[in-house]
Amino acid sequence: MSEELRNLIVETQEAFRSDPAEAQATFESASSLGEGFRSEVAMRDHRLVVDEPESLGGTDSGPNPVELILAALGTCQEITYRAYAAALGIPLEHVAVTLEGDIDLRGFFAVDESVRPGYQKLRGTVRVVSSADEETLAKLQQAVNAHCPVLDIVSNPVPVELTLEKSESASAEAAE
Repeated sequence: MSEELRNLIVETQEAFRSDPAEAQATFESASSLGEGFRSEVAMRDHRLVVDEPESLGGTDSGPNPVELILAALGTCQEITYRAYAAALGIPLEHVAVTLEGDIDLRGFFAVDESVRPGYQKLRGTVRVVSSADEETLAKLQQAVNAHCPVLDIVSNPVPVELTLEKSESASAEAAE
């Protein structure tokens, strides 16, 4: 797997160097709020339920959006570790990430306008099983953190444009 992955990465890098336009990608998700706070989300051929815990008014039928941020960061770190270890020829048997984030819900509930509604701080641990020495793993960590897309997204401002469209009824919206 490691050699196949390394070859795929090298071939992809070469293709993107020769034609940068090929590196441009757009990912999409579509979601719709159902009963209470439960949303159904579609991404490619995948479906996901997102909901709030009962303590926040949901039915706890799925993770909530801020938990998905943690999952996105953790899994992106794991994937980026696997890819860069393969590309750099660093042995990596296993990688796992645990994350937690501190959020002050006064921001979301508009109790205190000086409190931001998102995470105040994220903390995590990346655990690897590898025969590589500490210096090599530190270089791997540096490469991963420099190139992990979700770490970049949560660490740096990203321009966001959200438009509001009005329909006259929910049935008209469902038909679209």
